[in-house]
Amino acid sequence: MKFIKIDNDSYGTILVSWCICAVLIFLTARYIPILWISLPLCLIFVIFMVFITWFFRVPDRNIPDENDTQLVTSVADGKVVIVEKVFEKEYLKRDCIQISVYMDFFDVHCNFWPVTGLVSYYKYHPGKYLLAFHPKSSELNEHSSTCLKNEHGEVFFKQIAGTFARRIVCYSEPGHLEYRGEQCGVIKFGSRIDLFVPLEADVKVKVGDKVRAVESILAVLPE
Repeated sequence: MKFIKIDNDSYGTILVSWCICAVLIFLTARYIPILWISLPLCLIFVIFMVFITWFFRVPDRNIPDENDTQLVTSVADGKVVIVEKVFEKEYLKRDCIQISVYMDFFDVHCNFWPVTGLVSYYKYHPGKYLLAFHPKSSELNEHSSTCLKNEHGEVFFKQIAGTFARRIVCYSEPGHLEYRGEQCGVIKFGSRIDLFVPLEADVKVKVGDKVRAVESILAVLPE
């Protein structure tokens, strides 16, 4: 039997949630003697405890063509909400193709490196907690920015917090070589990923597509 792997940085969140639910179950059982009310309430708390544990799972995914350094795969599970030409002004400072993936509350929130390469840039930005699909969330919300560089170009991406996400975990360390498909962090609860690829890249997705982290190819970098 294969056990579910839980994100290492989420055990504290899970423990706090379990403790709160345990207290609520005790109070419900102690002070609501009407079984047809107390039992459903206790069941709801137990279901929430199971859900919050499942929410922070690290999925086991198949990495497409591991040795192909041109492939750019999705950082996260979710829905493609933006595919457009933009000027990336934080680090690349040039026109790129932006591909944004929105994660809802039920998507896996662990994130994975989109391409194999050296971390050439990393910066954490504290900020607000607007809805993740808000046009200004990319700039105003708490977010973490990373750039990976290899022989085919640079891929820049942002982990952006949403209304309920209050913590971004990112494993980026400038100078480190990272491999596509390995975990690069986690965003807790609703959030979004903005990814920027060169204009010459062959984009493989469109707005409305559902993508899976690691397995869905977003673009192919130029030779």
